Amino acid sequence: MIKPTPISGFPEWLPAQRLIEQRYIDTIRRVYELYGYTSLETPAVERVSVLEAKGEVDKEIYGIGRLQGEAQQDWEMALHFDLTVPFARYVGQNYGSLHLPFKRYQIQKVWRGERPQEGRFREFYQADIDVIAEDSLPLHFDAEMPAIIHEVFQRLGIRAQIRINNRKILKGYYSACQVPEEQLIAVLREADKLEKIGEDGVKASLLKLGLQEDIIGKCLALSKLKGNCLSVLQRLSELKTDLPTDSNSQMLEQGISELEFIAKELDYIPEENLIFDLGIVRGLDYYTGTIYETTLPDYPILGSICSGGRYDNLASEFINRKLPGVGISIGLSRLLSHLFKCGAESSTRQCPTEYLITWPEPSMRPACLQIARYLRQHNIPTEIYHEPQALKKQVRYADRRGIPQVIFPHQWTPEEQMIEVKSLADGTQQTVHISSLTQD
Repeated sequence: MIKPTPISGFPEWLPAQRLIEQRYIDTIRRVYELYGYTSLETPAVERVSVLEAKGEVDKEIYGIGRLQGEAQQDWEMALHFDLTVPFARYVGQNYGSLHLPFKRYQIQKVWRGERPQEGRFREFYQADIDVIAEDSLPLHFDAEMPAIIHEVFQRLGIRAQIRINNRKILKGYYSACQVPEEQLIAVLREADKLEKIGEDGVKASLLKLGLQEDIIGKCLALSKLKGNCLSVLQRLSELKTDLPTDSNSQMLEQGISELEFIAKELDYIPEENLIFDLGIVRGLDYYTGTIYETTLPDYPILGSICSGGRYDNLASEFINRKLPGVGISIGLSRLLSHLFKCGAESSTRQCPTEYLITWPEPSMRPACLQIARYLRQHNIPTEIYHEPQALKKQVRYADRRGIPQVIFPHQWTPEEQMIEVKSLADGTQQTVHISSLTQD
């Protein structure tokens, strides 16, 4: 006999938790569709060469091989570890059949071959939205991403703080600070660790890269700027006065202009929910403009639960055309795992059933079926108790599964259509016509 044991990093929810997960997925899907995004699903498996379009990912890939096949080190296929790269591949592959800009959402599982930690999994759900256009992508799409995320978390009843920055500001500023071009990506990666290892840790890392202390000081000063857009850009303007006058500031000014545009588009979102934070970097190399990270003030230990940004060249890896895009992704499994653990999300419901029809005796099976058929035709989740038993036992079954109401079919006839309904929440019981259950 094989002893059943959980596999580390692969979450498996109980029925009540799965119902909550489905509610979250349905809420996210509805908001995505409100903004015109269409559903897409790509295979769980991609070619390794496709996944590597994102950069160095060897440690994250789960290679695919046959169980009875020969041992293989150079995998041709692997499980996808995010949904952005498969989407870019999909657009390149189906370019001639798509109408651009193409707006899609994907809510799928992804896999990462990393060491599982608290709240970090090897298998988990992501909920992505992206839009890809040809030649140029209007900047208002960059503003649409945080607008959608703000609405998602509002509908879920969760306080969210969306943080926005622009890689052009970072690259332009760092270049003006005379960070060597060949070190720019490495410096950005270290700056991205500010919240994890602190200012002293980042400073030590940058010193190892050979940066001078005065340059490091300027980089760290930029990383501390956060708040509303106006105050952040005012303080950035003060920092710019210390930059070399002959520095090329075109990229920096472009990033500032884009940030100002987004702030104007999102001026209806409360300031406490929208933070312009020049300290966020996003470690992935392919981001070229606007970048996002979303944290939950009520759950600070979670860190960023939703992130993304603009990429100008990712889809171009798969087709000889300029296909800029922008997207954002919610780490759904990590979010739910934390909410379950801290008790912020729980449910007594073990199933979606709204009514349990009791089965008092074998001869009443036709009546039970007629009632169930009527309710299901009106889209009301209904089940019949599985065998004739004592009514007390049947009611107890409904209570344990979190079914809110029980129907007793004793008075039912096809002509009269009367039933007794008991609410398990308060114990009240009344005789009603079945049509009353379908009226709003």
